Amino acid sequence: MTRKPMMAGNWKMNNTIPEAVVLTQEIANHYNKDWHNVEVVLCTPFTDLKPTFTVLEFDRVEAKVAAQNVYWEEKGAFTGEISVRMIKDAGCSYSIVGHSERREMFGETDETVNRKVKALIAGGLGAIVCVGESLAVRDEGSTIDFICAQVRAGLAGLESSDVAKCVIAYEPIWAIGTGRSATPEQAEEACRAIRGTVQDMFGSEIAEGIRVLYGGSMNVGNVEVLMAQSNIDGGLVGGASLEAKSFVQLIEACK
Repeated sequence: MTRKPMMAGNWKMNNTIPEAVVLTQEIANHYNKDWHNVEVVLCTPFTDLKPTFTVLEFDRVEAKVAAQNVYWEEKGAFTGEISVRMIKDAGCSYSIVGHSERREMFGETDETVNRKVKALIAGGLGAIVCVGESLAVRDEGSTIDFICAQVRAGLAGLESSDVAKCVIAYEPIWAIGTGRSATPEQAEEACRAIRGTVQDMFGSEIAEGIRVLYGGSMNVGNVEVLMAQSNIDGGLVGGASLEAKSFVQLIEACK
C-alpha cells in the first residue's frame, strides 16, 4: 500500500499573528502542484490558526492547519482549554496530542492522550499522536517496549475506522530541539515497532495504511536518509518549520 507522506511543521510557542501571516505567505509563495503528493500541515498556536488557514485558503494552497493541543470535553467550565469544535471552526484538520513537552511540562498522561484522540475522531478531525522515549529509557534498552505501550494506550478503545484517521509521530525526547537526531536505523526500528503494534491491535490493512512520522530534529541535512526508511512516512518538525526556505526543502524531499 502506498502511503501519502506528511510533513507537519510544529511552530510550538512561536509567531504572533502578523509573523504567522508572513511565514505562511512565504511558504505559499513556494507552492507548486507537485505538493499534492505530500500532505503539508502547519501546526500553529491557537491565535494563529484562523489567520494561517485564511492565507492558505486565499492562495489556494493544498496545505492544512492543525492545533498543537485540544481538550476532550465539548464545552464547559474549563478555563484556558479549547475544544475540538473550536479548532475545527478555526479551520483545523488535525491536532497534535501527547507531545513530549505536554507530557513533561503539563502532566499529560496516556489516559488524557487517549481521551483527546477519541474526542478528535468524534468531532471529525484527525489526531497526530506523539510517542517517544527519554534518554534514560533509551540507555536502559527499553525503547521499543516503552513506545509500543504508549501506542497501545493512546489508541485503546478505538475502532479500526477511527485509527485510519490517526497519524503517529515518533519523537525520541532526547533528540527534540537538541540538534541530535536518532540514526536512520534507530528511527526505522522504532517506527517499524509502532507499525507492528498497530497491526497487533487492528490488523495488517490498518497498519499498512497508517502514517508514522519521525519527529526528532529532522532537518534539511538528514531528511532524505530518514525518508528513505520504509516505515517513516514524513516528519513532525519544530525548528526547521519556522523558516520558510528550510520547511519547503523538507516538503520537497517528501515528494
